[in-house]
Amino acid sequence: MEPPLWHATRIRVRYKDTDQMGVVYYGNYFTFFEVARSELMRDRGFAYATLERQGYRLAVIEAEARYLGNVGYDHEIKVYCRALFPGRARVRFEYAVFDDAGRRLVTGHTLHACITPQGRVGRLPAELIAGLGPEEAQAEA
Repeated sequence: MEPPLWHATRIRVRYKDTDQMGVVYYGNYFTFFEVARSELMRDRGFAYATLERQGYRLAVIEAEARYLGNVGYDHEIKVYCRALFPGRARVRFEYAVFDDAGRRLVTGHTLHACITPQGRVGRLPAELIAGLGPEEAQAEA
């Protein structure tokens, strides 16, 4: 089942993503989260590279994953991602990972603080908030 109002990124599991048991190594889901987060930003017209060129950084201050299932080599997964804004200087990305049969494998989130060009925690650029968050997602924060 596809989560509403979320961006979907397809990823094919590579052999290097798996562990000795033949399934995706648990830490690699955070890499999949990063891919989905970058694709969400790019798709919404505000690529992370653009943010960096403006001097901003999004520092991870919290990360969490809950493992519900697993998948092995050469399977296609879908990583769903959305952005919520719990404050003026933070953005929370939420993730849900499904296998090619539609089974939910992992849920999680990362919380990021906005680091300004001056190197301090500060407000997120307005263009980022406007580009990433549908009004419904912002209201949930």
